[in-house]
Amino acid sequence: MPRITGGSLGSRKLRSPKGTNVRPTPGRVKESLFSILMHRLEGARVLDLFAGTGAIGFEAASRGASRVVAVEGQREVAHAIEEAAKNLGVDNVVTVFPAPAERALYRLEGPFDIVYLDPPYADPVPLQLLRLMRERELLAPDALVVYEHAAKRILPQIPGYRSVREEVYGDVALAFLSPES
Repeated sequence: MPRITGGSLGSRKLRSPKGTNVRPTPGRVKESLFSILMHRLEGARVLDLFAGTGAIGFEAASRGASRVVAVEGQREVAHAIEEAAKNLGVDNVVTVFPAPAERALYRLEGPFDIVYLDPPYADPVPLQLLRLMRERELLAPDALVVYEHAAKRILPQIPGYRSVREEVYGDVALAFLSPES
């Protein structure tokens, strides 16, 4: 059961519906991620694509984000995130968008300061989603996109983005990307 690691909601637990295909970001990866992001979170607008349990978005809300949009394609899982937002008292900050990521990007209003992109590891690099975020102007000029992927995957050059940083934690890697002007 995932746990919020810091901020005002620190140590609160999150549930995910039984029988769903959700792969929570490991705790040590999450802690490292939020250590890296800590100076960007106060008042940030955060988009969590492939939200799963919602842990990344709740962590961001717990640490001062002003707006979090959690996009989750599995309706039952999206409903669980909505319930958790109510139970945690952050439903005024966390909005759930129950739709596949690509469809959501056509309907969301930006800009976002931080985007967390965590598709299934077996999926190809989400170049279409990255392109759509730029085309639809969903990214703030100094936005940071964090793409979680399997550490064994070698990322290609991603059109319209520059690599800022890459961190590897065992089998998990985080690629930090910034949109090119």
